[in-house]
Amino acid sequence: MNANIYRHEFRTRLKSVVTWSLSVAALLVIFFSFFSAFADQAALMNAFLARYPQELRAAFGMDNMDLATVLGYYSFIFLFVQLCLAIQAGNYGFGLVSIEENELTADFLLSKPVSRTQILTSKLLAALTSLTITNLVVWVISFVVIALFRGEHEYETGTLLLLLISIVILQLFFLSVGLVISLLVKRVRSVTPYALGLGFGSYVLSAFSGIFGDVKLELITPFKHLDAAYIVQHGAYDTPLVLLNAAVTLVALAVSYRLYIRRDIPAVS
Repeated sequence: MNANIYRHEFRTRLKSVVTWSLSVAALLVIFFSFFSAFADQAALMNAFLARYPQELRAAFGMDNMDLATVLGYYSFIFLFVQLCLAIQAGNYGFGLVSIEENELTADFLLSKPVSRTQILTSKLLAALTSLTITNLVVWVISFVVIALFRGEHEYETGTLLLLLISIVILQLFFLSVGLVISLLVKRVRSVTPYALGLGFGSYVLSAFSGIFGDVKLELITPFKHLDAAYIVQHGAYDTPLVLLNAAVTLVALAVSYRLYIRRDIPAVS
């Protein structure tokens, strides 16, 4: 790792980290502030949800949720938190190398006495630090809002920790997949459409998987690998899907290093 590259990469993302962290924190506070109203009308709420078609509830992951419980309601909100964090991680992954290539500053960096492996490692560690800060904010805010709004309702702390730990796995997946895609395509002109496409595309696949019960779709979308409703219901991860997720992440990182080391970097003409 090169400390100068790490510091530069981290500073360039600091504003983005603050924006994402505050946005997700606001989402958690606003949505969870309504929990007491849902909990007080538990029977009515469950009856209301039962009126909706099974396919529609499955599309939003609400077929196995009890919104009258702390973790049932939190897992519903957590789905939107996952989507936000997936887009953030994908954005960082797509921009890790492509931004410098678009700005034609990559050749200047590579002219320095630093290996490409050190450059990519430094960039990855800076991105991981940025994601970790957002992750920590989600952890703290989650415990705070639950403590403030749960009232007399109890919940399993261990299950909540499993949900929060799953954020790390999700972030690593989208960061690594975003990076390898950016290295596979010839040029990424703007990282935002790619990050949105990857994040929302994975979410849509998860929704279709819930509607049709298609196991094949479950295998390719990380939102099913780390399904909040499954974690709350079973108090554990779906181990085969999580291992698949980890394998994809590791392969994507390994391929990214290989592609970056051999990549033909455009120079300023």
